[in-house]
Order: sequence, then structure tokens, then C-alpha cells
Amino acid sequence: MAITGITTFLWFDTEALAAAEFYVSLFPGASMGNVSYYPESPERPAGSVLVAEFSLFGQAFAALNGGPQFPHSEAISFQVHCDTQDEIDHLWDGIVGHGGAESMCGWCKDRWGISWQITPRALREALSAGGDGARRAFEAMMTMRKIDIAAIEAARRGEG
Repeated sequence: MAITGITTFLWFDTEALAAAEFYVSLFPGASMGNVSYYPESPERPAGSVLVAEFSLFGQAFAALNGGPQFPHSEAISFQVHCDTQDEIDHLWDGIVGHGGAESMCGWCKDRWGISWQITPRALREALSAGGDGARRAFEAMMTMRKIDIAAIEAARRGEG
């Protein structure tokens, strides 16, 4: 047996292609792959999208139109690592501004209910450093929706 990789499948009711195209539009270097279609079947009309494949950061994903029985939840989320506030703003505004919803601590949901964590590396570094700086960065994060890198760094230094 040859194991050649892993693909994350995302279950949608009927919006798989729209979701895949949206995700590809948000991320640099992302690409669409194959799109397969339902044959004549009791589940869906022949010719409707079955699976839309796409790639984000070299990771394979597939969006499946499987029906309404399995809604998304916060139990699974995608964490996106950002270096700059512009990157955070681009992703946050793209997700939330296109029918999504804000949550706390850098979390948001897209219009299909998939949870995203838009996380600056500065926050991860501050939290993993330990000590008072980590505590202050954590406390600052807990007051935010979209993460503000400057505010995290100031909290870490004990400013403000």
C-alpha cells in the first residue's frame, strides 16, 4: 500500500463550488482543482456539483455537496497564521464581510458556518513565551474580536 497524502473534506448542502471558489480567492497561491458532478441519482440532479477540489498553501481540500444533514460547528476550525495586520485585515474582512460573522479572540465564521482563526504569529509567540508578558497578551486577546497586533505587542511589553 502506498499512502500518498491526506485531503480535508468539507461537507456542504449545495454550496461546495461557491465555497471552494471563495476560499481560493482569499489566499495567495491557492488554486482550484477538479470539479466532479453527480450522475443521475436520487440524491441530486444529474450534472450538479458533487465535489470541488482546491488547494490552500499546498494542502489539498475538497468541498462535497452532500446535503443538509451535517452542519459545521466550532469543534473544527482552520487557523491561518499571519505576519502583518494587513494580512489579518484582508482575511477577516473577506470572511466576515462576505456573509460571515465575528466571534472572539481572532475567531470568525464564514457564510457557510466554517470557523476560522485568523492568528498573528506575534500572538502565538507572545503566548508561548510564558511569564507576565504572555499573561498580558492573553488578557488583551480576550477583549478582541479581530486581533490587533500592535495592541498585543504593547500588552506583552506592559504598555497601555
